[in-house]
Amino acid sequence: MESDTTWDLLEGLDELDHRIVHALQIDGRAPFRRIGEVLGVSDQTAARRYGRLRSSGMLRVVGLTDPHRIGVTPWVVRVRCTPDAAASVSLALARRTDTRWVSLISGGTEILCLVQTALAQRDDSLLLQKLPRTPRVVQVTAHAMLHIFFGKDLSPATKSGWLSPREVRALTVADERPPAAESTEAYPLAAEDQPLLDALAVDGRTPAAELAEVTGWSQTTVRRRMAELRAAGVLYYDLDFDRRALQPALRAGLWLEVEPARLAEVGAALATHQEIAFAAATTGTANVYASVNCKDAGALYRYLTGPVAELPGIRRTETSPTHRTIKGASPLLAPGMTRLAEADRT
Repeated sequence: MESDTTWDLLEGLDELDHRIVHALQIDGRAPFRRIGEVLGVSDQTAARRYGRLRSSGMLRVVGLTDPHRIGVTPWVVRVRCTPDAAASVSLALARRTDTRWVSLISGGTEILCLVQTALAQRDDSLLLQKLPRTPRVVQVTAHAMLHIFFGKDLSPATKSGWLSPREVRALTVADERPPAAESTEAYPLAAEDQPLLDALAVDGRTPAAELAEVTGWSQTTVRRRMAELRAAGVLYYDLDFDRRALQPALRAGLWLEVEPARLAEVGAALATHQEIAFAAATTGTANVYASVNCKDAGALYRYLTGPVAELPGIRRTETSPTHRTIKGASPLLAPGMTRLAEADRT
């Protein structure tokens, strides 16, 4: 019998496509020469396959910053609106640069999003202050994200199994990055870094020559700064998927109330579950939030009554199916995504 969690992530991809996607999840900026060597194909083939996926809008590599590393607290925000307002409010949230993972949940009656405020953002523009005053917004709850158990540069593609452990090691070792700096102090970003980070948020594989034009730096300086940010644990690469290309599945938010003494144990266990796309410790009565991918309602039921029920110290659970995802990993909407989101409302 086929497992509940062995279905392909994307539709219309062959084995090589899936292997390239897995490789890019390990290192989104890996040279195609290295990817080709590990996968046993030419660098031209690897580049052509990714180019087709990128140009079709199926996925893109994005360069993102770890908010905790730069001293910013991200928030998981739930917004309840009047029934006729959820679609328009969610689109307005998606257009903002301080939001990610904007979704309609609970049958389209609520909005869930991740809010990450820039260090330099003025108080009067803070989303968490403006939302409660927004017309037709009935309730706003915000939970500070304290620790990520599974996420950032890890995703369902990481658990896909398309690459062997040897191939994963080869890509990881060849990356030659020093371990991320272990420090309780926030890493200082300069104002001059913002054009670089903005460009990488749109396309994490933007060539150094183009990044040099955007920043006004030399290509050597661009490469050195990216290496510094990577080594410090500030910059990481993720894959942003077009929601229309994902295989049909039941996606849901999972809120867990966990005994504090068991919080780390539960988080570590969730990170190993095939169904988990993201998991973090948060403030609030429900002190763990996770994003779950299952084939269908039956698979979700088996997951909740099996692996989740077996977790230690669980006091309460809440599950909310995702109706539609408007915006993904990047703080910026993908080209054309605003038009697509608006078309979804009609």
